[in-house]
Amino acid sequence: MLRVGVLAYPGCFASEVFGVPDLLTMATHVAGPDRAGYEVSIVSPRRRVVASGGVALSVSPLREVDVLVVPGFEPGRDRDLDVRLTGLANEFAAIRAHAAAGNAVVSICVGAFLLAEAGVLDHRQATTSWLFADELARRCPDADIRADRLVVTDKGVTTTAAFSAMYDFALDLIREHSGADVARTTARVALVDDARSSQTPYVDTRLLPRPGSDFSHQVMRRLDQNLSARYDLAALADTFTVSTRTLLRRFAEEAGQSPLDYLRSARVRRARHLLETTDRTVAAISAAVGYRDPGTFATLFAEHTGRRPRDYRAAFRRGGS
Repeated sequence: MLRVGVLAYPGCFASEVFGVPDLLTMATHVAGPDRAGYEVSIVSPRRRVVASGGVALSVSPLREVDVLVVPGFEPGRDRDLDVRLTGLANEFAAIRAHAAAGNAVVSICVGAFLLAEAGVLDHRQATTSWLFADELARRCPDADIRADRLVVTDKGVTTTAAFSAMYDFALDLIREHSGADVARTTARVALVDDARSSQTPYVDTRLLPRPGSDFSHQVMRRLDQNLSARYDLAALADTFTVSTRTLLRRFAEEAGQSPLDYLRSARVRRARHLLETTDRTVAAISAAVGYRDPGTFATLFAEHTGRRPRDYRAAFRRGGS
């Protein structure tokens, strides 16, 4: 039996507490009595835990387990992570002690911030929700944050992307412990995608903090309004009555990228919207965002999203107009 413990703490997502255990339970039924199963417990250094939504959890004292799973939490509208992490010193200590004993530690989504506070992400590759990846990199500069990855395992520490990535991790665990056939069948029974490898196609840059200040924002707005036009750096600089050198320097200082890089990202963002919501051909969408050659557009689109335009449309189509 593989011993799996889920670390419950105040404000953790209840669904992420039970998501992995539930899928492991399904895998046990799929595997049958002749294969080793899973012994799952909800553990905490506290006697009582109230999860997100006011859900009271029944918890057991901390115990030695083979795999300790740390669920994520509700960041809140203010996204003040310091407030959310306050008062969790006992949880940080439990994570640290478990890792020091050489046992596997796993975080779901922003549970990675608890691992960071416990010091177990230093000098390791890690991931988290794309929405918070930059913040994790800022707080944990000694970690190598891979914002495009769904699941990252490095020296006994596993981190995952947001919410449903807990199932990607659970399927990996089932594959390793119970076999590929059990993992595949469990995925089919649960209607879980077992072929995902990247969170890049799900990124919505509109939800990310926009870098820069007034000057770069004006340049961005100008580029956004002229996505189909040919990129002309000299004309862009003339619009803001600066030299091309000054434009590039100021934009890079404020936004951390070049105007052309921003334009490419903006074009891909618009193309994603059109692929999701219209019946326009890929060639027509390519032209609408400034690319006469659909092949060049498709290559750029794949670099930004991890999928070719037709594959992206097949996965994310929302109904035509």
